[in-house]
Amino acid sequence: MNIEIYTDADVVAQKAAALVATEARRAVAARGSFVMAVSGGHTPWVMLRALAAEDVPWDAVHVAQVDERIAPAGDPDRNLTHLRESLLEHAPLRADQIHAMPVESSNLVAACAQYALTLKDLAGSPAVLDLVHLGLGPDGHTASLVPGDPVLETSVADVAVTGTYKGRRRMTLTYPVLNRASRVLWLVTGSEKAGMLPRLLAGDALIPAGRVLADRALVLADQAAAAQLDKDAKAEVA
Repeated sequence: MNIEIYTDADVVAQKAAALVATEARRAVAARGSFVMAVSGGHTPWVMLRALAAEDVPWDAVHVAQVDERIAPAGDPDRNLTHLRESLLEHAPLRADQIHAMPVESSNLVAACAQYALTLKDLAGSPAVLDLVHLGLGPDGHTASLVPGDPVLETSVADVAVTGTYKGRRRMTLTYPVLNRASRVLWLVTGSEKAGMLPRLLAGDALIPAGRVLADRALVLADQAAAAQLDKDAKAEVA
C-alpha cells in the first residue's frame, strides 16, 4: 500500500480529484465506462466538487455508493443527499448516473440483492469496480464495516445490512466486492485518525479497514492524520 501525505484535507481532496479523473479517462479509453463507488464524509464531498473541474468523460461515468444509512429520502444523515449536491450541482452528470442504495425499501435483505445486481449490470459478473473510495474511522471502520458487526464475516454477498451503529443501521458494500476493485483510494484526514492510520498501513486485520486488500490501494492523508507515522512510512509531503 502506497501513501502520499499532504498539508491539509483540502489539498488531499484536490489530489484525489485529479487521480480519479485520470482513472476515469483510462477506464473509458480501455472499456468505454468508468464505475466508481464513493463513501461519505466532508473531504470526499470536497473531492467530488473538485472533480467537476477536471477533464472527465462524464457521459461514461457511473457513481455507486459504498454505504448508506437507513433513513428517509432527503434526510441529512443520508450520504446520497450530499453526493447529489456535490456532483449534480457542479458536474455535467445526469441524475441516473448516480446509483442510490435502496435503503428506503421495506425489505432490506431483498434491497441488498437488488443493489448487487445493479453493480453487476454496471461492472460485470462478478462486479469489478474501477475505483472504490474509502475512509478510515477513528475506531478502524471503513465503509459501514464496523468493529464487531456480523457483516464483517460476509464472504459471498457484495452488499449487506449492518446492525445499529451510531443510531442507524446501514447498507454497505462488503469485503468481496471491495477486494475485487481495480483501484482503492483511501482519503484519511484529521488528527482523530492518527492512531488508526499506522494500523491500516500495516494491514492489521484486527480493525475492519485492515482487512481490505492493499495491493491496489493508495492512501492520501493529511499531516494531521499522519502524525504517528515514522519517517520511512511518509512517502511524500507536499
